[in-house]
Amino acid sequence: MEYDSDNILEMRSITKNFPGVKALDNVSFTVKRGEIHALVGENGAGKSTLMKVLSGVYPYGTYDGDIVINGQVQRFGAIRDSENAGVAIIYQELTLVKTMNICENLFLGDEIAGRGIINWNASFRRAAEVLKEVGLAINPATKVLHLGVGVQQLVEIAKALVKKTDVLVLDEPTSALSAEEAKNLLDILRSLRDRGVTCVFISHRLGEVMDIADRVTVLRDGQTVATLNRGGFTEDDMIARMVGRELTELFPYKPKRAGGVLMEIRNWTVVDVESDRVVIDNVSLTLRKGEILGLAGLVGAGRTELVMSIFGVYGRVVSGEILLNGKPVKVGTPHDAINSGISLLSEDRKRYGLVLGMDIKNNLSLAALNSLSRHGVVSENEEILSANRYVSSLNIKTPSIEQKAGNLSGGNQQKVVIGKWLMTRPEVLVLDEPTRGIDVGAKVEIYHIMNRLVDDGVGVLMISSELPEVLGMSDRVVVMSEGCITGEMLKRDASQEKIMTFATARFRQSKAAAAALSGGE
Repeated sequence: MEYDSDNILEMRSITKNFPGVKALDNVSFTVKRGEIHALVGENGAGKSTLMKVLSGVYPYGTYDGDIVINGQVQRFGAIRDSENAGVAIIYQELTLVKTMNICENLFLGDEIAGRGIINWNASFRRAAEVLKEVGLAINPATKVLHLGVGVQQLVEIAKALVKKTDVLVLDEPTSALSAEEAKNLLDILRSLRDRGVTCVFISHRLGEVMDIADRVTVLRDGQTVATLNRGGFTEDDMIARMVGRELTELFPYKPKRAGGVLMEIRNWTVVDVESDRVVIDNVSLTLRKGEILGLAGLVGAGRTELVMSIFGVYGRVVSGEILLNGKPVKVGTPHDAINSGISLLSEDRKRYGLVLGMDIKNNLSLAALNSLSRHGVVSENEEILSANRYVSSLNIKTPSIEQKAGNLSGGNQQKVVIGKWLMTRPEVLVLDEPTRGIDVGAKVEIYHIMNRLVDDGVGVLMISSELPEVLGMSDRVVVMSEGCITGEMLKRDASQEKIMTFATARFRQSKAAAAALSGGE
């Protein structure tokens, strides 16, 4: 087959089967030299499987089709073969060794050495050079555990550049970053492209895809749907190809008639037990029956710490009280919270929401075993009936409730976590970043679930770092900044500009106070 010298990577007619499932069906994917090429699709569309074929995780012989890099057909038997061919993949879960320093991480497995002795002077010189390439003015001797997530992401990119990478693949690189960190990363990728580095960019954040990609390839149900050139399509066009239908309402907001106050937090102050620092400072808020209350703010504002302390899993509560239906409740543990009617969906579903090695049935029932038990013995029939009921009502795509949670797509994993908490029959459901890392189709399904819950009188407290999501789904919006509530507004009065003004309020006050103390302006 003829090779186009403009292409650095060609994946030709890739087909990959698992027992009972065709994950990739004759997929073709071509990347031009020196471009940023986005790969998009719903969870389960085949993106990860395609990249695992490219990386050698699925070796030659386990799939049909050809991989061509720089005109040479590749037959990778292992990950190392792919790396030697110039492919580097940076996954959503970073792979740096936290207890090592930056330099040690950059050259791990590829040390600069002579006669079996590492040349640390040369290593540190080269580390400083490559860190500069990714915009980091930082000492290579700094331990990774002292770095923020955004900086760690750039260290991963530097690690790939050390290996003379031809094709750099980034899988959801901005999912855990603040808006400023994400913007910085995209700027770095543009500068790398301008120096001839080729990038494959996988993301559910379609605004970023529109902003940075030279071309976009869309996968759906394991097949290539289209490859689109920059400027030749809109975000709506991309969504329609991803889901196979037009989404006329991304945020299916329904005007609601909220009931009385369901939960009230009064003068809530929380101290971090390790640093003894006040993280939540005299916060008060109310949540009504049948409403979605959006909790907005920048990374580090204290939103997650607030809801985790309410759930009994974070910090030392110095003062304040929680009232449910007008009555004070004491929450010292998650068990107390669940018994009181409060459930929390964590922002990290894999770490705190699921047991990935357990099946769907057991994950769904995990928080509600008391209600499924008689005299301390779980009723297996009741557990099966309940699990099937939630799989059906939440439209969890799975061949069986015996399927392991770790084998599901991100969107379906998130629905399992939601189902787990719904099985506890909560009055208050706290959703911390409920749509992080999932595709647009699954997002819309979760929004509909939220609407059904509030129709039934449940109060939903939603944390989201995506302002369109906050504005699109919330009846009211409360904004936090540096552990304090700095603003509150109804849906009709809310805007991105107002939210950002409140979200930076404490920072601006601190900056002004510091300037006054130093005699500055």
